[in-house]
Amino acid sequence: MSGFNLLPWRDERRQRRRQEFRRLLALAALLGCSVVFAVFAINTGRIALQHDRNQRLENENAALDRRIREVRNLQQDIEALNARRASVERLQAGRVVTVHLLDELVQRVPQGVVLKSLKQAERILITGQAQSNSRVSELLHALGGQSRWLGRAELVEVKAGDAGQTREAGQTREAARLVDFTIALDGPAADGRAP
Repeated sequence: MSGFNLLPWRDERRQRRRQEFRRLLALAALLGCSVVFAVFAINTGRIALQHDRNQRLENENAALDRRIREVRNLQQDIEALNARRASVERLQAGRVVTVHLLDELVQRVPQGVVLKSLKQAERILITGQAQSNSRVSELLHALGGQSRWLGRAELVEVKAGDAGQTREAGQTREAARLVDFTIALDGPAADGRAP
């Protein structure tokens, strides 16, 4: 008699295949989860590294901004000190200019001319009186000559003046008419030295 296998071998094979499929499915799911976790971990690490780099850059930028502000403050201090130094140099040079200017004026003022005031701003303004218009012209010519301390002379105003009346030996005598004038002079060079 021949032997028949009555066991349901097809069912057993199907069962084994299902178990193998479930194992492979679980293994694939486990592998997929581990890949996702690994990618997540790598990306998280890269993001943290980039945040660290960004923070380091921000800190360095803040330090550089502080240094730039310090440099700007130092530049402003240097400019202020240079301005003070230039002012002191101008004042030192101006001390000599005034003396030389007055000395030049004394030497160049002709007879018959009286200087009343001298004002120094951007230009030097001289006011005074002269016996005649020709004396004013003579003064302008004398001031306009080659001088180390006087610049170009320009007549600003001329008007007839009056010296008033004088008394001589009991009688009144009419005084001569005088001419009031204003002359503007360019000063020496801006640095205080003579040209």
